[in-house]
Amino acid sequence: MAFKDGATIRLFSRNEKDFGEKFPEIVNAVGALEAEEVIVDGEIVALDKRGVSSFQLLQTIEIGERPPVYYYAFDLLQLDRKDLRKLPLVERKARLDHILKNAPDVVRYSAPLGNDAEKLMKQVAKLGLEGLIGKRADSVYESGKRSGAWIKLKTRREQEFVIGGYTNPQGGRTHFGALLVGFYEGKKLKFCGKVGTGFNTKLLSSLHMRFKAIQRGDCPFVNLPELRGSRYSPRVTAGEMKKCHWVEPQLVGQVAFSEWTRDDKLRQPAFLGLREDKDAREVIREHPE
Repeated sequence: MAFKDGATIRLFSRNEKDFGEKFPEIVNAVGALEAEEVIVDGEIVALDKRGVSSFQLLQTIEIGERPPVYYYAFDLLQLDRKDLRKLPLVERKARLDHILKNAPDVVRYSAPLGNDAEKLMKQVAKLGLEGLIGKRADSVYESGKRSGAWIKLKTRREQEFVIGGYTNPQGGRTHFGALLVGFYEGKKLKFCGKVGTGFNTKLLSSLHMRFKAIQRGDCPFVNLPELRGSRYSPRVTAGEMKKCHWVEPQLVGQVAFSEWTRDDKLRQPAFLGLREDKDAREVIREHPE
């Protein structure tokens, strides 16, 4: 969420973390918008050399790198003190498009793509993009809600998971071997897999530093140790748990995977990066419809 009120500019994630210091180029660009007061909803994106959005590239900011980032604005909640949330989406987007006409390139308008989902998804897959968001054209803006007025259409399987621990490194790896991740069912954190790929040396080091600050003595997962495993998800035994390191379930990671196994475990998971904008308690297993 980007807020402009005269010379005061603020940038907040969905869990109310202040991102202004982390993304000063976006703050400066929002400040240049041709509106005295405005509230915009959007997505912070890093683009690779092909112009394709990359969540992993965005994560390199955490280890001191600085890829070019952009703010893709897709909704307008308020303009010059007037609350627009009850207006139809198409009208809100039309007003958003108007105030972004002369915006700096860092702020970009996320335009409608039409309603032929099948054709669009084929193009999305061809370009190697993550997917689409579909929204009802007449929908109002419902703050803080997951509504049936919008859906995610994905080309690959990935979602957020809570990090509850990690294993010791093996071979030539340093810091840790694999993450132990899970999701919430009510108030219970359920283990669903080990994530051992998707890391470079800098990321291993920075994550390990974060883990040391939130260590705990006991396992946060309700379903460990396991009595049985499968070909694709070997069980975590009581003996193996003695070698694991546990952390408070506060950090959320984005993970790509090939499929869910029959025993609710991840097959071929790969770490994509931390989700600083997600509250761990909100992470549940996503079911495609």
